[in-house]
Amino acid sequence: VQLQASGGGSVQAGASLRLSCAPSGRTFNKYAMGWFRQAPGKEREFVAAVGWGGVATYYGDSVKGRFTISGDNAKVAVYLQMDSLKPEDTAVYYCAAKRPFRGGDFGDPVTYDYWGQGTLVTVSS
Repeated sequence: VQLQASGGGSVQAGASLRLSCAPSGRTFNKYAMGWFRQAPGKEREFVAAVGWGGVATYYGDSVKGRFTISGDNAKVAVYLQMDSLKPEDTAVYYCAAKRPFRGGDFGDPVTYDYWGQGTLVTVSS
């Protein structure tokens, strides 16, 4: 079971990037999917999640209004549209899957069951 994150890169502040997370080995159409990020020397931070059923969405305070999480109906892939990027958004971004109706906060990384390898986003000023 793998989650393949892609779409990272180096951009200027104010630019946009779109990250993708594509599962392999199984389908995640009943899973909640989330994005987290980790900057050097910092703890892993919640970015966004889409809940079971693909309707409800959740965002970390630092990205609200700038980032949008979405996915196709079959959860073949989950996307993170990142607009108005700032230097403080620089981090390795990870996608993760949370099995159906597992308890705990969507923003808590320990409640997720599967993780991708990460994709680096660098935003320069």
